[in-house]
Amino acid sequence: MMSHIGILSPVASGHLNPMTTLGHELKNRGHQMTLIGPLDAQASAQDAGIGFKPIVTKSMPLGSVQSHLSHLGDLEGLSALRYTIELFKQGTILNLREVPQALKSENVELLLIDQTLIEGSTIAEHLQIPFITVCSALMLNRDPDIPPFNTGWAYNPSLLGRLRNQLAYSLLTQLTKPIRQVVSSYRQKWGLPAYSHPNQAYSSLAQLCQQPPSFEYPRQRLPRHFHFTGPYSRITSRKPVPFPFEQLSGKPLIYASLGTLQNRLIDVFSQIADACADLEAQLVISLGGSFDKADLPPLPGSPIVVRYAPQLELLKRATLCITHAGMNTTLECLAEGVPMVAIPIANDQPGVAARIKWSGTGEVVPLKSLTTHKLRHALNKVLNDPTYRQQALGVQQDIEQAGGVARAAEIVEKVLETKQTVLS
Repeated sequence: MMSHIGILSPVASGHLNPMTTLGHELKNRGHQMTLIGPLDAQASAQDAGIGFKPIVTKSMPLGSVQSHLSHLGDLEGLSALRYTIELFKQGTILNLREVPQALKSENVELLLIDQTLIEGSTIAEHLQIPFITVCSALMLNRDPDIPPFNTGWAYNPSLLGRLRNQLAYSLLTQLTKPIRQVVSSYRQKWGLPAYSHPNQAYSSLAQLCQQPPSFEYPRQRLPRHFHFTGPYSRITSRKPVPFPFEQLSGKPLIYASLGTLQNRLIDVFSQIADACADLEAQLVISLGGSFDKADLPPLPGSPIVVRYAPQLELLKRATLCITHAGMNTTLECLAEGVPMVAIPIANDQPGVAARIKWSGTGEVVPLKSLTTHKLRHALNKVLNDPTYRQQALGVQQDIEQAGGVARAAEIVEKVLETKQTVLS
């Protein structure tokens, strides 16, 4: 039986790509899918072949989100996190103001809400619409044994490690206070009970996570309706990207991408090219759209440099990936069994990079200590030690067994069918 399902997601490719891929899968199963968001999200909905309902068209005309993200691309570390929080605060205010009316006009029966949109559950509860939480980025569920998502800390469940985590969670709570205050005011206005813990903002029916179990620290406190489904990525739900495949030499391929947000660090691309110049490999650099090849200085080693790259196709050929440790790029690497060298920049990337190191699927070079020498050392280590590839292939098997977007769609349909909690 066809249902009308709405999608709420941040307007960033790392969130829109998996959410619209899940929407694409559910549409193919006969459901009506509608992405609700600013005009900058419309192209992603069209590429995935799903419906789109625009909101905040006056306050956020086409190009507004990209302007904010371009500024974010110049930032790193805590300053990037603070700016991201401010963006989420403004988005929270707009969503709470305009999404309810959009949902009423669309007669949406179920919502898929990106985990980072903590206002989503308040909107769903206010309208009495059942909802499912989707973890597109690194899962945010708080656990005293697990470091916060924005840290690069190793797993350490000792008393000292738990104390360290507690202090970091307290800081994170303070940083995100402006967002929580906005949500709390609306919950009070709409007669909804206040949250006593951040985890209460997530679905009680099903929580879907792109990570496979082997790419997450050991957790003992997840709800029974939390599902490690593996990543949602399909070429058919993305716009085709041209690429000069005829220029590939047949040498081992190193693919380098810093994503589409924190990617305006020209010096880092230069260091990547310099570190790869003497390797018996061919380097492909994707700039992520924030600037053109002409903006770069001459790069050693004559790498192929493109504004955007067909990432899924290139990873099928890659020997190694140099990544910012964005969740989607990381999972797409692991889905192909490709080991990584991570250069985390901001937000959840340090946490993703820490899991790359913990899982044995790659090495990490922190941005603040990045040098050509350190990066070249990490590249040689991963290229010459087969253990990294073996570990990546192990996670690849875990991803295949998790079920991916098809499994996630099955869980969504079970919620629609039973209107009850779906246990893992």
